[in-house]
Amino acid sequence: MPAIEVGRICLKLCGREAGKRCVIVDVADKSFVSITGPKSVTGVKRRRVNVNHIEPTQDVLEIKRGASDEEVAEALKKAGLLEAFKENVKPVLSSA
Repeated sequence: MPAIEVGRICLKLCGREAGKRCVIVDVADKSFVSITGPKSVTGVKRRRVNVNHIEPTQDVLEIKRGASDEEVAEALKKAGLLEAFKENVKPVLSSA
């Protein structure tokens, strides 16, 4: 099971959006991915992030690569995760 893939639901660990859920919409290379909240749901803007700043969960959405925010929101609604996405999760930071 690849941890970093299109449609994988993740938690942001760093930055102003820490503790919020997001979805991977594109994989640039082994170090960077594009994510979205979408902003209308969680407040996470579409952006490129380092894979070390996100924590993948076991949940995966069925979306195509580069899906729009509306398509991601629709997939969340279809999976029944829309309300869960609106809640913040306190990130667990490892002491490195």
